[in-house]
Amino acid sequence: MIPPFPKDTAPQSDSEPFWFLGGRSRILVPGSTTNGALSVMEFLDTAGHAPPSHVHEDEDEVWIVLDGEVSFFVADKRLDLHAGQIAHGPRGVPHSYLVRSETARLAVAFAPSCIEEWFSANGTPATPLDEVPAAFDIGSIVASAEPFHLRVAGPPPTA
Repeated sequence: MIPPFPKDTAPQSDSEPFWFLGGRSRILVPGSTTNGALSVMEFLDTAGHAPPSHVHEDEDEVWIVLDGEVSFFVADKRLDLHAGQIAHGPRGVPHSYLVRSETARLAVAFAPSCIEEWFSANGTPATPLDEVPAAFDIGSIVASAEPFHLRVAGPPPTA
C-alpha cells in the first residue's frame, strides 16, 4: 500500500496527486510558473518499483531522495542513494531507478520543463483513500511518449 503524501509537503501549486506506473506522483512546480525553464515533481513509490530504462532527449533530470533508499542507473553506472542524496540523469543518456526500501519519496527536477505534461496526461487521479495504485497500460503510456522526445531504452532494472 502506498500512503498519501505527508501533509508537511503540501505542493506549492494547485496540482493534485495522481497515479503513474503504480506510484503516486504530483507536480510541485509546473513549467508554466518558470517560463519553461524547469519543472519539479514528487514521486512516492514502493519497494521494487522501477520504470523501464529510458532516454529524455530534451531535458536533464535531477533526482533528490527525500525518504528511503533508491538505486539510480545512469548509462552503465549504478548509484545507491539514501535520503538527502542527489543524482543527475543527463539528457540523451539511458537511465532508470529501483526502489530498495519499503517506500521511497523523490523530488525530481526537469530542465527545461514540459515532460511533466506527459506524466500528468498518463496519470490517474489519486485520493488519500486509495489503498492500491490504479491500473495502467504500459503500451499506451510508451506510445504517448514520442511527441515528448522520450523513448524506452530497455527493461526496468532489477536487484
